[in-house]
Parts: sequence; structure tokens; C-alpha cells
Amino acid sequence: MRKAGLIALSAVMLVGCTSINVRPVDGNRFKLVHVCIQNNPKVIISDFLQVLRDGIERHGLSTQVFEGYQAPSACEYIVTYTARQSWDFSPYLSQALIEMRRGNELVARAEYHLRAKGGLSLAKWAGTESKMNPVIDEMLKNL
Repeated sequence: MRKAGLIALSAVMLVGCTSINVRPVDGNRFKLVHVCIQNNPKVIISDFLQVLRDGIERHGLSTQVFEGYQAPSACEYIVTYTARQSWDFSPYLSQALIEMRRGNELVARAEYHLRAKGGLSLAKWAGTESKMNPVIDEMLKNL
């Protein structure tokens, strides 16, 4: 009986550590062809921006990265992002938020969060791409 309890406890500790909350683009309402991504220099996860660009482009959209707060005039849809890392023997992505707007209107939103910073799960050390691709795909699934 103790062995079954220990196995169940281990399973609970390893599963359910990730929280993903996505509000996908309404493909009937928004006709996206090109998006502009505002570079966030505070994000120190070196491959995050490239993973984001690749994920968006995988859905048939072109991307353009811009610096600062003023988007180029040709940018109807603006993507902003934040990402944080935690450390447990080595750094790993523990939180990310991606928002897409047209003017002041929220078009889509995707949030990735490791509960309790991943706890004992070995999946917390997975790469940025394996963590964020499903999140980006869910956000853009209706295009």
C-alpha cells in the first residue's frame, strides 16, 4: 500500500507542473498576413525571440522585429512578449507571456507558466522551442 501511495505522489509531483492559458486569434475577425514584434531587451533567454519568430512564420505570416516603443507605420499587428527564467543547477524558461494587438485591441494572448518553477519535473529543463511551439501553435491555430 505504501508503494502505491509513493507512486501516486510521485506522479502528482511530476505531472501538472505546467500551466498554459491561450486566447487564440479569431481567424474570422482578424486577417493577419504580417506581424511586427517589439524586441524586448530585458528578456535574457537568448533564443526566445527567434523561437517566437519561427513559430509565427510557421503559420504563414511574415514577421518584422522593431526596437523601441514606436512601431513602423506598416505594422498593423504588434506582438509583445516577456519571458523569465529560473535557475536550478542551470537556467531554464519558467514563464512567458505573448500578446498580439491591433491598436489598443487585444487580438491574441498566450501564457506559459511552470507552477512552483517546475518542481521536481525534469521537463523544466526542456528547450525554449519545445516549450513555446505548442503555445504559439495554439495561439495561431485559427489562421
